[in-house]
Amino acid sequence: MERPDWNRQGRDWPNREASRFVSAARLNWHVQVMGRGPALLLLHGTGAASHSWRDVAPRLADRYTVIVPDLPGHGFTAMPPSEGMSLPGMAMRVAALVSELGLAPGVVVGHSAGAAIAIQMALDLRLAPDLILSLNGAIKPIRGAGVFSPLARLLFLNPLAPRLFSWRAQAPGATERLLAGTGSTIDARGVALYERLFRTAGHIEATLGMMAAWDLDDLPRRIAQLNPRLLLVAAAGDRAIPPGDATELARRTPRAEALLLPTGGHLVHEERPDEIAALIAGRAAAEHA
Repeated sequence: MERPDWNRQGRDWPNREASRFVSAARLNWHVQVMGRGPALLLLHGTGAASHSWRDVAPRLADRYTVIVPDLPGHGFTAMPPSEGMSLPGMAMRVAALVSELGLAPGVVVGHSAGAAIAIQMALDLRLAPDLILSLNGAIKPIRGAGVFSPLARLLFLNPLAPRLFSWRAQAPGATERLLAGTGSTIDARGVALYERLFRTAGHIEATLGMMAAWDLDDLPRRIAQLNPRLLLVAAAGDRAIPPGDATELARRTPRAEALLLPTGGHLVHEERPDEIAALIAGRAAAEHA
């Protein structure tokens, strides 16, 4: 199945000068590393790629060594075997990449599904950050037609589904409408980058595969065992993840705190990169004060 090509879809990729390709956990990864100082890991969500942090990462690079990978199967990182798309499988592989880079991030920031990966890595003792910042984190099971739903599992089993989705992404305005459904309005550049990926069947295959393979039923209970401090940030306008999930999870997690942002949708870090970068930097500095 056609995968995004670095010389075509990646020809003008954001922060391309920071990109490198690294072999770890039997995968060829696309990862961006920029800046200097303590290591900080940024993990994107399902269906996205490193471009999701395009405006946040450079704002943190003046004080941190910022690591921004494409998750397995997403963007320009190779597709793993099917078991590698599960939450434990993703966590193991991301941790292996970080180890291969020789870095030990004290702060891990995960958007949406990236937050679940960050938490899983810490629970499995694959990474030992001081702080995990969950940004509109997909940590609780989402029932019905949402992300990680039975519908996604059925679609993944249909080999024609990725090609159908990528074909539908050719329609004018389709990607913009899809992103607007998350409660966010991002700039034209961001929409074009998502569109570029959504038009590639291999990227859609990974998105559906990730949704189909994940089981989040046990994660909300296990986060009470977390050693790192957990900051659960939720944007009030998020239509993909209920903002109330953050408050509920914080109430039953000893080292957790919830923070509600009064504006922004699911992609708040792409809508308001200055604000989110400042929040990350401020909380990271406070953790090490």
